Amino acid sequence: MPHLTIEYTRNLEDGFALAETLREVNETLVASGQIRNEPDLKSRIVPLDDYVVGTGAGARGFVYCVLRVLPGRDDATKAALTERIGVVMRNRIPRPAGMMVQLSVEIVEMHKPSYVKEVLPA
Repeated sequence: MPHLTIEYTRNLEDGFALAETLREVNETLVASGQIRNEPDLKSRIVPLDDYVVGTGAGARGFVYCVLRVLPGRDDATKAALTERIGVVMRNRIPRPAGMMVQLSVEIVEMHKPSYVKEVLPA
């Protein structure tokens, strides 16, 4: 915990520095002071090959970020975390000419009684 998943439509791939984006978003989340143990933050970025945005014609794409955390943070803290992610993504997401690009960021609380995490021995 926490887990960050970033999904993006494949039509945004050109110029999208994926590894650098993950590194920067991890750094900004750790810098927030809300991640007690930095190795607990697990992030991934996932391209979407099959997607539909609305029903209209024209080039469209999106990036959807979800940060899954255990319960205990107030709304202001959650909003600050989503804003940190949003700042990084606004600076990193390509904006191809003529394409509508949407960004969404949310926090989802995990169910603590059913969540299991352990570090496996070598």
